[in-house]
Amino acid sequence: MNLVAERRTPRPAGRRAVYIVMAACSVLVVSLVAAVNLAIPKLAASPLEPSAGQLLWIVDTYVLVFGCLLIPAGAIGDRHGRKGALLAGLALVAAGALLSAAAPGVAVLIAGRAVTGVGAALVMPATLSLMLEVTEPAGRPQAVAVWTAATGIAGVVGNVGGGLVLQYLPWQALFLAVAPAATVLGLLAARFAPRGERRPAALDAIGSVLLVAAAATLLDGIIEGPSAGWTSVRVLGALAASAVLLALFVARSLRTAHPLIDPRLFRDRGLRAGSLGVGVAFFGLFSLFYVNAQYLQYAKGYSPLLTGCAIVPLAVGMMVASRRSIALAERFGDAVVAVGLAGIVTGLILISFATASTPYPVYALFLVVLSLGMGLCVPVLSSAVTTSLPQDRAGLGSGLNGATREIGSALGVAVLGTALSSHGSQDFSEAMSFGLRVVAVLVLAGSLLTLSWWRRP
Repeated sequence: MNLVAERRTPRPAGRRAVYIVMAACSVLVVSLVAAVNLAIPKLAASPLEPSAGQLLWIVDTYVLVFGCLLIPAGAIGDRHGRKGALLAGLALVAAGALLSAAAPGVAVLIAGRAVTGVGAALVMPATLSLMLEVTEPAGRPQAVAVWTAATGIAGVVGNVGGGLVLQYLPWQALFLAVAPAATVLGLLAARFAPRGERRPAALDAIGSVLLVAAAATLLDGIIEGPSAGWTSVRVLGALAASAVLLALFVARSLRTAHPLIDPRLFRDRGLRAGSLGVGVAFFGLFSLFYVNAQYLQYAKGYSPLLTGCAIVPLAVGMMVASRRSIALAERFGDAVVAVGLAGIVTGLILISFATASTPYPVYALFLVVLSLGMGLCVPVLSSAVTTSLPQDRAGLGSGLNGATREIGSALGVAVLGTALSSHGSQDFSEAMSFGLRVVAVLVLAGSLLTLSWWRRP
């Protein structure tokens, strides 16, 4: 028995290697969400000539597919092996990135982004599940904190790395750089990741299609609102179709024996509050990522590299606060989540006052306020999601946690981009201020609902 346990539980050195490789894989797929925002000015000026709506789809297609397929991808990992799912996902990430780089038109570029999103969906839940698999129960909340910190810092990595590439090379190079990175990580994962146990898991293909379709039609309605008109048949039809598809998804999930996710699970206050809170936090963060690159390049005149480096202060709060957030929550309880969510709202409002003449140190301070909020609340919220489900459903828990994060990110990009288009001002700073305040109001509303669920009865 002792020999079996010794084989299944890696020694500290082996565990650290697993943590490092899994964190790096998470950073890669999440950083792709942020990095593409830096390419928007070059894409807009490229021979592809994308419209404002198409630019949003280039950013959001990856996030949409990524987020909506995370839960079934987690189930695939549970059923067929998490290590295999991780390696297959990294291969698809590389293939999709190469297709995006070679795209002769917007449609092919969006298709490449979708393929990359499928790969990312396979990678993300496997990383957290494999980390938890090599961690004793008492250390799992801290493992979640490490993983969460990696996903938060990934946005900064994407900005800095993307800025370095785009400073000297065309936008295609941003995608070309992904393929070798995914390949190297695949080799490291093959060497260090545990094989993992296979567990029975239902693959609800119909439910997955309904969820993707519901999210896609919702984004379509939001993105096309400014150009088609908010009262147009196109927009109202898309929003209505999204509501119908979501209702069908819930109804089917309640009736089928093995749903993609059972809505009854959300009777658990921790799962419900954690899922919404994570989505709300990343809604705010990635709306900022979308507008930050354009503000710094268009309004401040920064180069792509300087723009990427200028977002680094976001990492400060995330690294400092996320390391202590779980311990602080154990000591101070619900107040940690409340303070964290309030920090995100405050940061968005402060940044909304930035103009072309705002000194960078002041802007950086605003970023730190928001990042402290993220670092305080997201690890606690993520832990609530993953620990609300039993260990044998770890794939579902990590998939749900990731899905709410990515869907929240996609909606944040769509809402912020739509607000920019709707404002109609030629002054980018004014349009950005309007957009960020809209986002701040929505984050505040979501935060209040999260906290009302989070409080213990």
